[in-house]
Amino acid sequence: MPLIFEELDFRHTPLGEISLRKRSEPRLENKLIYEVKMNEEFLMSSLFVEAELQLSHLGLAALGDKFDDKPLDVIVGGLGLGYTAAAALENSSVATLKVIDVMPPVIEWHEKGLVPLGEELMADSRCELVLGDFFAIASADTQGFGKANQDKKVDAVLLDIDHSPSFLLSPGNASFYSSKGLSSLANKINQGGVFALWSDVKASDDFIQLLESVFADVKSHLVSFANPYTQETSSNYVYTAIVR
Repeated sequence: MPLIFEELDFRHTPLGEISLRKRSEPRLENKLIYEVKMNEEFLMSSLFVEAELQLSHLGLAALGDKFDDKPLDVIVGGLGLGYTAAAALENSSVATLKVIDVMPPVIEWHEKGLVPLGEELMADSRCELVLGDFFAIASADTQGFGKANQDKKVDAVLLDIDHSPSFLLSPGNASFYSSKGLSSLANKINQGGVFALWSDVKASDDFIQLLESVFADVKSHLVSFANPYTQETSSNYVYTAIVR
């Protein structure tokens, strides 16, 4: 099988240069991998998706039996390669899934089927891809994530945008990780609903205390996965918190 290396898209954006590429990995029997880079930094890879999947699985599981038999309205902050969204849609209780991403190219990759899960997400009538700034919407003085006539609270918010609460893709995101920002978010989630957050590294004790000051039943989940490059186990974190 010939080796593959193809840049599928390259754009200049307000946050920097973003690119999508697919390549075969000769170290892994030519496994086909999709990767996204921002400037010279790797943002995501289809090779490492376990934590993105667990963000949905652990986040929705945190609802427990409080929402049994209730159609769930779910928000995903950050589309990426679509793995968190696809995992949420595996849950038959999910009635609506709104995925918010600030990058037009990322949404277009899915609409055009340039990424593996694009066609799947676009074909699911429950799923809506929304171009917008998640942090601005979450911090707005509204009761929900929709327009004025669709302004209702949701049951779960699953967030995977920044590398961690202290390592941000954009300095403008910092205000969200505050008592005011998190409280604004909590006001958009139904009582007993969940906020779940992906983090590349363990969050600081100060941030955990901040979460606990706004939400209830804050839990840290270590998500481990095999790393074929290092031949060792790598890990990310998922945090879940319940709205009082």
